[in-house]
Parts: sequence; structure tokens; C-alpha cells
Amino acid sequence: MDFSLSTEEREIRDWVRTFIRREVMPYEQEVLRRERLGQPGLTADERRELQLKAKEAGFWGVQTPQEYGGMDLSATMSALLWAEAGRTFVPFAFGGEADNILYHGNDEQKQRYLLPTIAGERRSCFAITEPGAGSDAKAIRATARKDGGDWVINGEKTFITGGNEADFAMVFAVTDKAKGAGADGGVTCFLVDREMGWRSEPIDTMGEFSPAALIFEDVRVPESNVLGEVGGGFTLAMQWIGRGRYIIPARALGACERLLEMAVEHANTRETFGAPIAERQAIQWMIADSAVEIEALRWLVLHAAWQVDQGGWNSASRHLVSIAKLYGGVKANEIVDRVLQIHGGMGYTRELPIERWYRELRVARIYEGTDEIQRRTIARNLLKGHVKPTGAFG
Repeated sequence: MDFSLSTEEREIRDWVRTFIRREVMPYEQEVLRRERLGQPGLTADERRELQLKAKEAGFWGVQTPQEYGGMDLSATMSALLWAEAGRTFVPFAFGGEADNILYHGNDEQKQRYLLPTIAGERRSCFAITEPGAGSDAKAIRATARKDGGDWVINGEKTFITGGNEADFAMVFAVTDKAKGAGADGGVTCFLVDREMGWRSEPIDTMGEFSPAALIFEDVRVPESNVLGEVGGGFTLAMQWIGRGRYIIPARALGACERLLEMAVEHANTRETFGAPIAERQAIQWMIADSAVEIEALRWLVLHAAWQVDQGGWNSASRHLVSIAKLYGGVKANEIVDRVLQIHGGMGYTRELPIERWYRELRVARIYEGTDEIQRRTIARNLLKGHVKPTGAFG
């Protein structure tokens, strides 16, 4: 059993750490200022400039196959990378990426959607969640009916990440009402350009994360825009949902590391009653508990990503990813709460980014599968015998 990083892994991790510190973190105060005014944290030009700077060093398409110009990094290496990116709240992501299910497109679809998305010329969004169908993807009600050589889509999607900025959406709709929205062929995925007639409406949230509601009213989509096979949408949806779920706790890990560093520094410099608050047992216990939980989260994330590398998206990896997702969301919220408490009144102000992280990390317990869904998955795997309590050492 070897927990050390290879030379290549360490070099990649260190480069990303340096890049985030030198190029991305300097935007933090400006991002806070803009967001207080209701403006985007980064402009499209600023985000693109950062992505191109990273590209100059070879960081482009982190998980994009090499045949499409990407790095094709392993899940483990990607988790390490996103943990470093998570050390800042600046809304930055490396360029050269495309949704994994776009690779299922035919040659013509790849030319129109996949390649321009990788190049950064187009922006997509994944549209499956509905007002009455969140964690229960089988409950979607949006429909697509055949009309000549087209499909006509009606329905509404909600809480769609990137839906306000996207110029096309991967839309999941029921195409066979008799089969419904289950895994038995009732749902189809469509590539739907915004110019085909759908519209988006921003959803205001407690954080800076601004998802969208998408409205489809008799939107006509040609048969050539079916992604994959008619009736194969549910399988594609589950593949999309599963691919990056371990990235959420990875980013939370990076945020927690940064927050704990802030707490330690403040505890050593802030004095009360003639002594640093670092000497107070209450503060020491909050710091100690946070350090233990961060270490546990680190290995849960890396073990889950490692399992994805070993066997792909299977019952073992799904189980471990659910554990990492659940633990990461819960503990990130506990840790940011402690760090805010250690900072006292200053932590509650917008002079420091702690309150911003406080709001942002709350969504980690909701999107890409709520805490309750993760617990359901974990319990079901154990009760049905898909995994053993002994885990990898069974």
C-alpha cells in the first residue's frame, strides 16, 4: 500500500497550486466587490484569459481524451487538481472541457457541438432536473412528441447550472409515455440550440451560484439532434451524473484546507484578555476537529477517485463516491461554520470571504444528489449486499 504521489502527479499538483495562487487568487477582492454589486465574479474575457494562460503550460482539457487535444488525466489526478482549484472562491475552471455524454454523438454532432465546446466557442448545459423531478430523475414530465421529421418538446427544467449562459442544452424528455421516465427506454436526450426557441430565466439563490429555469414551449428539434438512441436518455443521464460527482467533495476539500489555514493564522494573531485565542481550549478543539475531518475527507475523495480509475463507474465506485459526496458536503459546512466562529464578528462581515464560502458550500449538500439520496444509496448498497461493511479490505 503506497500513499505517495508519483513524480508526475506531484509536479502537476504543484503547478496547479502555484497557478491558482499567482493567477486566480489575486482576483478575490475584486470578485467580492463585483458580487456585492450583483455583477458576475469574472467576465467572460477574464475567464478566457486565465484559461489560455493555463493552456500555455499544457493545462487544457483536464479529462478530455488526448485525441481531442486534452490531457486525459485520471480521476485521481483530477481530484487532486480540483482540490487545488477549490482553494479559491473565484469562479474559475480549466478550459477545453465538454460534457462526457457529448462523445456519444455521431460525427456530424461532434462537429457541431463537441468540438466547438472543447474549443470554448460554444457553451452547453445539462437539462434534466424539473420542478417535480429533482433527485428522482425517473419522475421527469417534459415530453417530446414526433411530428414528421421533427420532435416537439414541451416542459420546464429548473436549477440548471450554466443555463443562463448556454447556447445549447442537452435536454431529457419523455418520448414514450407508456414506458415512462425509467431506465426502460422511455426517455430520450436531445441537443437543443437556444435559437430553436427555448428560453432561460435566472433563479436567485442565497449564494453566488445562479442556476436557471429553462422553458420549452413547442420547441421543434430535428431528428438529427437526438443524442445517442431514441429511448436511451436515462442511461446517458446516469452516466453524466456519475462522472464528476467526486469533484464536488474534492473542491470542498480545497476550500476547507484554505479555511483552516485562515483559522490558524487568525487564532495565532487575535488576542483576548492578554493572550492569543490559540491558547483557548475551545479554539484548539475546533481547529483539531477540523484537521481530523479534512484528513478523512482527503482519503475518502482520493479513494473514490482511485476506484473510478480501477473499474470505471460501477457499484464499488458509486458507493465510495456517495460516501465522499455525503461526508464532504456535511463536513465542509461544519468546518466553515467553525472558521466563521473563530473569526467572530469579522467572519460574519463581507470584509472577509468566509461568509461567502459559508453560503457557497451549503449547496454541496444539495446538488448532484442530496445528502438524503447519498445515504439512501449507501444504505441500499449495504442492505442488498452489493458492498460489504469491510469495504476494500473485505
